[in-house]
Amino acid sequence: MSQTEASASDPARIAAGATYPSGRWLIAAVVGMAAFMEVLDISIANVSLSHIAGSLSASQDEATWILTAYLVANAIVLPASGWFSQVLGRKRYFIGSIVCFAIASLACGMAPSLAWLVVFRIIQGAAGGGLQPVAQAILADSFPPRQRGMAFSIYGVAVVFAPAIGPTLGGWITDNVSWHWIFLLNVPVGAVLIVLASLLVHDTEAYEKARRAKMANGFSIDYIGFALLIVGLGCLQVLLDKGQQDDWLASPFITTMAVLSSLSLIALVLWEPFQKHPIMDLTLFRYRNFSIANVLMFMLGFVLFGSTLLIPEFVQRVLGYTATLAGLVISPGGLVIVAMMPIVGALSGRLDTRWMVGIGLSLVSISMFHMTGFNLDTSFGQLVAARCLQTLGLAFIFIPVTSIAYVGVPADKTDQVSALVNLVRNVGGSVGISLVTTWLARRGQYHQNVLVENITPYDHQTQSLLDQLTQHFMAAGASMDAARQQAQATLANMVAEQSQLMSFLDDYWILGVVIACLVPLSLLMSSGKHED
Repeated sequence: MSQTEASASDPARIAAGATYPSGRWLIAAVVGMAAFMEVLDISIANVSLSHIAGSLSASQDEATWILTAYLVANAIVLPASGWFSQVLGRKRYFIGSIVCFAIASLACGMAPSLAWLVVFRIIQGAAGGGLQPVAQAILADSFPPRQRGMAFSIYGVAVVFAPAIGPTLGGWITDNVSWHWIFLLNVPVGAVLIVLASLLVHDTEAYEKARRAKMANGFSIDYIGFALLIVGLGCLQVLLDKGQQDDWLASPFITTMAVLSSLSLIALVLWEPFQKHPIMDLTLFRYRNFSIANVLMFMLGFVLFGSTLLIPEFVQRVLGYTATLAGLVISPGGLVIVAMMPIVGALSGRLDTRWMVGIGLSLVSISMFHMTGFNLDTSFGQLVAARCLQTLGLAFIFIPVTSIAYVGVPADKTDQVSALVNLVRNVGGSVGISLVTTWLARRGQYHQNVLVENITPYDHQTQSLLDQLTQHFMAAGASMDAARQQAQATLANMVAEQSQLMSFLDDYWILGVVIACLVPLSLLMSSGKHED
């Protein structure tokens, strides 16, 4: 078989003399694994923070900068990755990112102090910022439109399954080996990917010709746009990550981050459309499918990351599960995604995209409303079933939305499309985590205040319950005073437990309503059929 083969069903590309790689399915596996490695590192360290903090003589609050540093650097590079690809060449940038990511991972695993670990995490996040969008752009150029759904299913497994399995894998490695290996694991994986990418991945002739033409015509650097991007997204990520912890605008630091982020992002939006070579091509939002795909991708990140945080928190704080058992609640949902992605990929070329996205959104919304029925007696099986229903819906959203984002957009804009779509999903994830955490705390305080108002010395039911508890503790051998104190402490714990439960149920309900409101939006997209 020749190195490349043309797709008979893609006449436009044949007419242009373009071809597709014969080993494109191996390419899909390689770039999917690179994306999986990068996305995994967003969540794999979450459950290991206490171990890292203790090992490096740092506080728990200080250790959270390990997560923040990675996310900030990642968010800054993501939208600029299309620009870097055009300057360096897509293959060189992709392989260079893997090399830097692997070296930074090695440095993280051997970091002598928290300060150095944060520095290396910044480098790791910056290197990883180019892997997701470039991987997606490589897939878009390596497959004809009729096969992109299946190709994106491989990529989808990486970016959707990785956050789900990350905390479980990180906890297991930390408990059974050492926290150092959550970073060191990337080194051998990265080495293999470098070799495979060097052999399999090639920039298309058309892409390289267009890139060189741009460079020859004076490809200027958008210094102002890049500076605004760094300040805007960097401050936004810090704001979202630290906001609830510092009580939002009650903190001068968070207020400063909010002001700097708002001014920088507004200036960026006003500046970029008038640049010949913008760091972010915001004119892409004039394409209807691209704009709608970004809204839906933002909400995909919002729900995926938000619920991935909520469910383990719920089972540990309310039901008393261990960290390992909490991970096992999440993991089957990831397996559902792995099983469904190829099926959805095959269906995406045959079914109307709008119906697939609508079905996916409906399933996710139903799963969130189903979770509002959780209580203190909810079983492990019921929790797993609810999570699997949710991830089933996510599988129906990711591939069609990713594919439809490219419909109608010029072929030379694929790098920018990939960069912006991935940025929007990651920002959606950060916003989702931040908001569900805030809602959880605020609603917990509200429910506790309401419950406490009804527990008074003059309430008959309260006094009856206290008397029963007192008798119980006295029967166990406590004195009258000790039994009374134990009864009051037990009642206080019951109030706290119920208020926590209701705050989680409120979060599930809010997420369900938000997703349900997006179902009509899916009907505004192109059908996605016969868009070769």
